Parts: sequence; C-alpha cells; structure tokens
Amino acid sequence: MITATSNRISELQQTIESVIRGKSEAVHLAIVTLLAGGHLLVEDVPGVGKTTLAQTIARSLDCNFQRIQFTSDLLPSDIVGVSVYNQHLGEFEFKPGPIFANVILADEINRTTPKTQSSLLEAMAEGRATIENQTYDLPRPFLVLATQNPIEHHGTYPLPESQLDRFLMRVRMGYPSAAEEKEILRQHAAATARHPLERIRPVMSGEDVLDLQEEIKNVRVDESLLDYLMEIVVATRKSEMLELGVSPRGSLALHRAAQALAFTEDRAYCIADDIKRLVVPVFAHRVAVNMRYSNRQRGHDVAEIALTEILKSVPVPL
Repeated sequence: MITATSNRISELQQTIESVIRGKSEAVHLAIVTLLAGGHLLVEDVPGVGKTTLAQTIARSLDCNFQRIQFTSDLLPSDIVGVSVYNQHLGEFEFKPGPIFANVILADEINRTTPKTQSSLLEAMAEGRATIENQTYDLPRPFLVLATQNPIEHHGTYPLPESQLDRFLMRVRMGYPSAAEEKEILRQHAAATARHPLERIRPVMSGEDVLDLQEEIKNVRVDESLLDYLMEIVVATRKSEMLELGVSPRGSLALHRAAQALAFTEDRAYCIADDIKRLVVPVFAHRVAVNMRYSNRQRGHDVAEIALTEILKSVPVPL
C-alpha cells in the first residue's frame, strides 16, 4: 500500500468533512462504498445533510452529479431516458436521463412505485441501462446514493428485497451534536458567508477512483477471516430473530467492503475488526426480521440487535 494513496483518501475525507460536520463515520463509510464500487442507502429524517453529502462527494471527485426527486408520478423513462423522433433526420434519437451521471442522488426513493424503483436495478447491478432493446453503458465511476425517511409511511412504497440487496451499505447520518450545530449556525450567519459547497475543489478524478477500485482487489483476506465471515453469515440464517438470513451476494458485499475499509486505513490486508465494523451497515438491510420480534419495535432496529448479538456469539479469530 502506498502512503501517497492513503494521503489522497485522507484528503478526500477531510474535504467532505469540511462540509458534512461531525459525521466522520458516515463519511468514511460513504468513501468505502465508493471505492468498493457499491451504492449507498442513507436512511434518516429530512435536513441532516443527505443531499449535501452526495453533492460534496461529486464535487470532490470532479464528477457529474444528478439529483432525482422520486415522487408517485415518476416514470422509468424519467430516470433512464427516452427515444424521441427527430423529424429532420427521420429517425429516433435517444435522450439520456439523469441516470447517466457519475454520482446520483435518488432522493426519497421509497416515494415512487415499484415499477420505477426497479428501473434502477440493472443500472446499479451492471452499470448499464437498456432502453427499447438498446443497451447503453453508464459513466464510471458510478455511485447511487439513495435516501429514504424511516419515519413516514403515508404515500410510500417499501423497497423490495431485490432492490435493497443492490445497496452495499445502509447508514444513518443522525443529528449533529449541539456544539457542531452551533458552529454550522455561526458559519451561515456570517455576513460574508458562502455555502460550504462553493469552497469545494476536486481532490481526485474519476480515473483516480477507478484505479483505486482496481487496487482494492489486491487487499489480502486471510483464510481465518473468510471462516469468520462465513460463521457470521451462517449464524444469520439460523437466528430465531431473523426470518431470512444473508444471501451469497451479501457475503460478497461484506468481503469487498472489508477490503475497501482496510485500503482506506493504509493496509494491504484485512483484520477481524474490519469485518465486525461493517456487519451492521452491510447486512442489516439484507435480512428479514421474524414477525414475532418486528411487532415490538421497528424492523431495522431488530435486525441491528440480532446482528450485534451474533457478533458477540461468534468467536473472533486470533
């Protein structure tokens, strides 16, 4: 692992944190998701910085950014694009939709119909979109940062398991501390204040990200850690609190995320703590909670409790 690479990743984190204050863990996990070539689901209440996080990542990488506001009347063609007849040329021309960007903010993704939600599936899984039997490659790197409000249920359509499984991680931003929020107020109240986003300058190019994504594949995962990972996965399938355990796609996601996390911490090898730290953000949205337990509190809370208990019960390799 080269220290210069580690310095660039640290610079990227510092740049994002200059805008997103007091959310080091959420920012770090967003960077891990980006470098692992995955997508991020941010589940939180309005106003905590989900949109700003996506915009800051895009500006820091000198990449194209598009925001898609999901509503009940949004159509698949509003996302992927549509073919329009050109009278002068006498043929159809493809007009690409907002999905053809490097960083996509899918805002309030659970407010649109399952048909429109599914139009993201191919794009997220394969990095391409098929419109009217024609397949188009999406720009790389490609990151979908989707948001949803966990509190509101009226007028929402819960994401199906097939869609949730396409997100490498699910994180929550949470409220800033009182001191951090006071500093935010002070910055915005200044007479000469500019929005923090206006001060952001690119610290990495899209090509740099692609190079790092390739380097991450060389991060070593010891055999004992693979056994540890699989013990956790098998335990999710046997837990009485969970109706549905983690799929092989989930196992692959944790493996890839652990490599990316080790890489961001300047290591060419994974350690057990990488896997432990990522189990909840990578697995919690992939498991289904047993109905006997979901009635007591919100399903995602039960999933996190179940995974935490599993981590306590599975011995850590020495």
